[in-house]
Amino acid sequence: MSETPAPAPVTTYADAERALLARWPETRLEPSLDRIEAFVELLGEPQRGYPVIQLTGTNGKTSTSRMIDALVTATGLRTGRFTSPHVESMTERISLDGEPLTEEQFLEAYQDVAALADLVDQDAEHPLSFFETLVGMAYAAFANAPVDAAVVEVGMGGSWDATSVADATVAVLTPIAVDHASYLGSRPVDIAREKAGIIKAGSTVVVAVQPDDVAAVIAERAAEVGATVLWEGRDFGVEHRVAAVGGQMMQLRGLRGEYPEVFLPLHGAHQAQNAVLALAAVEAFLGEEPLDVDLVRDALAEVTSPGRLEVIRRSPTILLDAAHNPHGAQATADAIEDSFLLNPLIGVVGVMADKDYEGVLAAFEPVMAAIVCTENTTTRTMRAEDLAEVARGIFGIDRVYVAPRIQDAIEQAATLAEEGGVFGEAIGSGGVLVTGSVVTVGEARHLLRPRRRRG
Repeated sequence: MSETPAPAPVTTYADAERALLARWPETRLEPSLDRIEAFVELLGEPQRGYPVIQLTGTNGKTSTSRMIDALVTATGLRTGRFTSPHVESMTERISLDGEPLTEEQFLEAYQDVAALADLVDQDAEHPLSFFETLVGMAYAAFANAPVDAAVVEVGMGGSWDATSVADATVAVLTPIAVDHASYLGSRPVDIAREKAGIIKAGSTVVVAVQPDDVAAVIAERAAEVGATVLWEGRDFGVEHRVAAVGGQMMQLRGLRGEYPEVFLPLHGAHQAQNAVLALAAVEAFLGEEPLDVDLVRDALAEVTSPGRLEVIRRSPTILLDAAHNPHGAQATADAIEDSFLLNPLIGVVGVMADKDYEGVLAAFEPVMAAIVCTENTTTRTMRAEDLAEVARGIFGIDRVYVAPRIQDAIEQAATLAEEGGVFGEAIGSGGVLVTGSVVTVGEARHLLRPRRRRG
């Protein structure tokens, strides 16, 4: 039985935030659903009160979740969405009707479940984790709304992820590569076995293009539980895409029909792939008829994905992208070459020490003229000078700068981007990419995003 101190009164959003952060961090994973199952049982099994579209994969989950949410909402249904991690505010993780909970709503959602969380803590060997508590909050908030559909992104993996106490009506698997290797394995095929755990009996499974061995694992799991699999490239796909001002134009082939001239205000081939995954998932969820083409166009034209190749400033252009593993970094590098004319591009990179930072740097080296190594404010961050030491072996000594404070790093990178000629480029044509970690991007976004004036 766990021993926890008497909880402090929670009467403000800041109190709720502190109480959640005092729990096991989401980076600490125990392969068990016992605590979350006990929690949702006390809550009355809220996750059984609505159909669930659940997503796993290595990259693209949050963007795809936001697109699914937009499409389902456009049909007139009420949605709940759970995503992680957050970029700036914890409230981003739980959304209703496409909008994050307000701080007041988030506080109420916490207060609704806090006493029952304490009961679980008293009876369990370990108390509920930060992530498990948030999952219970989300499922309860969705039931209270109530929603017609919940769009739920796993935190890590699949089989043992707390979100998997729900049985997905539609299970979506974005591209699978290596991340969280210490927990999930060092090979994509090993990771696929864990992630395929979201496939439940009777699910419809929507799968992005995968390596052959990964696809075989997914197919095997689906056969075991009697799920139907729909494959990108065979059952649906991106027929055509071209970069456009502010995003890209696409022609998508869905499960039920063709969707031409769809504008997506996000950059890169990977976002087009996310869009067609979202489209197929919603078609599978809603039934036999194709979606209205104008509905699809209108919904996807309004999609945003903060911290995913987000243009946050101009003169010079400053981009934010939360790529934190080699697969994601390569997709971002490809998207920059596809969609932006930034020369020189200066990277501001801050990573977590437990990630494959060498792979991330190697993916970015061809598109970055120089890199400013920085660090974020978490205990998991890699120190800027340590990252710079690795970067010098990949970029060369003359292309690596160090600025531990993110604000200083951005200022230094902007100066290099604006100077021009330093790396053989024209004056005023450069840009800055802040990347390497969701936390790094969130802290940069907080510094750079225009604040609304009060009054």
